[in-house]
Amino acid sequence: MNAINKRKHIKHMKKYIKKPVEIEAVQWTGFNPTEIKEFAGDNVMIEYSYAAYEAGAGPMMATITIHTLEGDMKANHGDYIIKGVKGEFYPCRQDIFEQTYEEVCS
Repeated sequence: MNAINKRKHIKHMKKYIKKPVEIEAVQWTGFNPTEIKEFAGDNVMIEYSYAAYEAGAGPMMATITIHTLEGDMKANHGDYIIKGVKGEFYPCRQDIFEQTYEEVCS
């Protein structure tokens, strides 16, 4: 059965659109751990790696873990750290963020 025929058999399927909700977010660049910590407070854990820096091969690096309602989640460089409508924090991939949100001019 193809996808179109499967949809015809789902009698209670409805379509929904996301409500416009204003959120706050900071993009994780890999080099702004202080900004992330000031934004998310105790909801973020920062781990520093000095290996490349000490070997003269690159800068000090930091990785962050966000304490979310669903458990701990690692944020990758480029991810946005979002503060949700109930004050919860979670990471969001850059491509998803840019498809879902646009900046509000204040």
